[in-house]
Amino acid sequence: MSALEISLLIAVGLVAGVVNTLAGGGSLLTVPLLVIFGLPGTIANGTNRVGVLVQCAVACWRFDAEGISEFRSALPLLPPIVLGSLVGAAAATQIPDPAFEQIFAGIMLLLLIPMLRGGLSPSTSGSGGPRWSPLTMKLVLFAIGFYGGAIQAGVGLLLLFALNRAGFDLVRANSIKIVIVTALVMTAVPVFVLERQVAWLPAAFVSIGFTVGAAVGTRMAVIGGETAIRRALAIAVLALAGHLFGLY
Repeated sequence: MSALEISLLIAVGLVAGVVNTLAGGGSLLTVPLLVIFGLPGTIANGTNRVGVLVQCAVACWRFDAEGISEFRSALPLLPPIVLGSLVGAAAATQIPDPAFEQIFAGIMLLLLIPMLRGGLSPSTSGSGGPRWSPLTMKLVLFAIGFYGGAIQAGVGLLLLFALNRAGFDLVRANSIKIVIVTALVMTAVPVFVLERQVAWLPAAFVSIGFTVGAAVGTRMAVIGGETAIRRALAIAVLALAGHLFGLY
């Protein structure tokens, strides 16, 4: 890898770590960048999970240090997430690379809608709908786990929405989200490792960025201020989705 590629992986990983910690969707930057650097889509997907796992571990630690920890609240929500993640990760390893890249690009564009509207972020006041029943919540969490195991990008946004509908205010939901995503990624990573879909050198450099981003993002989550980052992310997602669709 060139010095420029290493620098970009660290820098973009930092931004992605901040975005993931504040709301979600940071993988919309890192996975396409890994693809641009020559990794097949499925290997880029697996490689990115290593960085996300490191980011989540650091964010959990920093949220606890800031006095905002919802570990106990997250525990009852983990079983359907973990099960869905296992099934989704196993499915993702079987998707051909060109198909994965097209699917990923389509999902990026779909996720722009809540990003641009600001409807799924810690700064919003509520979901505006009735609370979901426990059974509905378990089914939704399984579906989110499946998606997170297969794709990962934007899963934090989906979790924030689901947790808000379950009755958690968005400050607590953000902390719970970090714990859940940690469990989700810990479940998925071994599947990608066993399938040899992790490129360890790029994973190491992007993890450095994710680590710093998690520390910065945790502090920003406490004091607020993700709006500008969400807008910048939307612009970057449009550009990278265009690349994956072959527009340039």
